[in-house]
Amino acid sequence: MKNATLWVINMCLFCTSFNVLADNIDTSLLDKGRYLATAADCTACHTQPNSQEKPYAGNYAIHSPMGDIIASNITPSAEFGIGNYTEQQFSDALRKGIAADGHHLYPAMPYTAYSGMTDEDVHALYYYFMHGVEPIDEPAKQTELDFPFNIRALMFGWNLLYANDQPYTPDDTQSAELSRGQYLSDVLGHCSTCHTPRNSLMAEDQSQYLAGAELDGWYAPNITSDAESGIGNWSYQDIAQYLKTGDVPGKAQAGGPMAEAIEHSFRHLNDGDLNAIAKYIKQVPAIQTPVAKTLTKPVTSSVHQQITGQGDQASLADTSEQDGGRLYQNACASCHGRDGAGTDDHFYPSLVENRTVTAAKANNLIMAISDGVARQGNQYDVLMPAFKRDLSNQQIASVTNYVRQRFGQVKSDLSSQDVAAIRHGQEAPFVIRYASTLLVSALVLVLIVIGVVVVYRRRK
Repeated sequence: MKNATLWVINMCLFCTSFNVLADNIDTSLLDKGRYLATAADCTACHTQPNSQEKPYAGNYAIHSPMGDIIASNITPSAEFGIGNYTEQQFSDALRKGIAADGHHLYPAMPYTAYSGMTDEDVHALYYYFMHGVEPIDEPAKQTELDFPFNIRALMFGWNLLYANDQPYTPDDTQSAELSRGQYLSDVLGHCSTCHTPRNSLMAEDQSQYLAGAELDGWYAPNITSDAESGIGNWSYQDIAQYLKTGDVPGKAQAGGPMAEAIEHSFRHLNDGDLNAIAKYIKQVPAIQTPVAKTLTKPVTSSVHQQITGQGDQASLADTSEQDGGRLYQNACASCHGRDGAGTDDHFYPSLVENRTVTAAKANNLIMAISDGVARQGNQYDVLMPAFKRDLSNQQIASVTNYVRQRFGQVKSDLSSQDVAAIRHGQEAPFVIRYASTLLVSALVLVLIVIGVVVVYRRRK
């Protein structure tokens, strides 16, 4: 009886303590932090695909020219996450790329963009991760890069050259809406991280701001205001709609990393913020980049067989079938139509006047055929099957050439080697590929110089 009474008292005390803690939660600050985490797309990198029951637990592999960088556990787990981080340590990781134990983070974590976050937003984000995220007591794998990239201290020099820890300051000459759009685009949304090409040291080339860049096989297109190679002919409504749905009929559909950004981040933002982003992106100075060469003579289809349902699926397993038109009819026509027009409701998009088809680089069309497209939306989900197990590189090249020529009226003569290179991801810059050799050579050269100086002094 005594034990039962003590148990009841303890439970009452626990419930009372829990209610006190719950009452002390600042729900307004919590909601703000949650919204900021969504706008910053934290879940895309720190949550493994198909592991939504363990949000922010890490282990997602981010492919880079230096090797795979493994995202860390950023739940409030005291042992494996950031549960013991002070707000200042959290801020340093977020804005300076320095973890609580002092080691440098790799810029796959976009601290070069997050550095612009205001103190108020950092506080709200910290509050959310400490009070609104469930601790996951599981370790994330460690990033293991080859020499010399495994020496994290080298990031100190890189940061001196390319990092900036100054919070964003609004431009007094522009409207509040435009400043909000810039903050959302450049800081939280870190659009430049994907859409700006990198220099030889893998830092963003700001002279080509938002002019397009390769990204793990995919291509983040030119989103400057250039009318021909960028999105200058898009309206504000087009840009906002694309961010919300990933689909603007007759212009573009999101796939790959952009589909992930829309699924996890942009579609959850309020209309005011989406419109602000659209207003800012729309006025980004135009940068002209190459466009596809058009064909002087329209291409007509050489395929005349009657298609029923999915067509002859056996051809997909037959590597001897190399005709792009026949492959298209067997693998693609049941959704996109024999004439490439898609469906009237745009659920299956038209390939005619489709930016993915007519782009100067065929990366996104190749990757969509190879890896498919998966995107959750507010109204419906989009799923295009991946054909990488059914089609060889040569077959992907053939069907890509057919689609680009037939429906885009652009010149396309891709080979199987071109497709293999794109699917493998962009080649690392020379300095990155030969970093270890260059570093060792430099060290040897320094030792030789030191040796020469020592010998010279002794002879004197």
